[in-house]
Amino acid sequence: MIDLLHSKSGITKFQILIEVAAHQPNVRQKEIAEKIGVTPQAVSEYIKELVAEGLVYSEGRVRYRITKQGVEWVLENANDMKRYARYVMSDIISHVSTWTAIAEEKLEKDDKVYLKMSNGLLYVGKENVTNASGTTISSAEEGEDVGVTDLMGLIDLENASITVCKIPRVERGGSKNVDIERLRSLAKSKSYIATIGVESLIALKRVGMEPNVMFGAKESVIEAAYHGLSSIVLAIDEEVPSILSRLETENLEYELVDLSIQ
Repeated sequence: MIDLLHSKSGITKFQILIEVAAHQPNVRQKEIAEKIGVTPQAVSEYIKELVAEGLVYSEGRVRYRITKQGVEWVLENANDMKRYARYVMSDIISHVSTWTAIAEEKLEKDDKVYLKMSNGLLYVGKENVTNASGTTISSAEEGEDVGVTDLMGLIDLENASITVCKIPRVERGGSKNVDIERLRSLAKSKSYIATIGVESLIALKRVGMEPNVMFGAKESVIEAAYHGLSSIVLAIDEEVPSILSRLETENLEYELVDLSIQ
């Protein structure tokens, strides 16, 4: 196991350094504490240690910057964690897990197959088109579900993009105050559509489309992104801040579009 994972303090220092680098020079210890799940007093003590170790430079009260040495320490440990994660995925998890996929052709038990993600779903076939391979645990006809084990390699995922569209509340015109042509263009460019609020649903219906999901939209589009599926979220304006906060917590990139007619 990598050194960083041997102690809780090592992991916490790593997290604090990441937050310092992300928000320098104005570092709010309370916000860091809330984000990583420790007390503000603990963050203060850890930052003192990081300053003493030369990983953080203090420019005065609540003003800190990560040093070159600190950046190198973060990168070194991040690379170690990445290698460890690859080891877990390729040498451990892949040998004890069975993944469910959709057969692209007739398959027999113990066939060597190759895995790919398409429209958020996992498919397998005999054609060598990806870096990820495995072995079927049973026979399957085309279009049936089939278990795959002994996974090797990484499944290539498309970079998913998320577009959050602000829809005005009914008091501000609702769906009647939406730029319909722009909505039509955006909705057609995405594979997955979520709506939050009746105004959003009606606006989407005005362009002749139905949502893939109306409830649990935040978690749904995050899950879709992890499966390489790009999405659009239509949300009434008061719901937008919480959506953006959730996406930022997951480190997912997004575009915000205000569809209100100005």
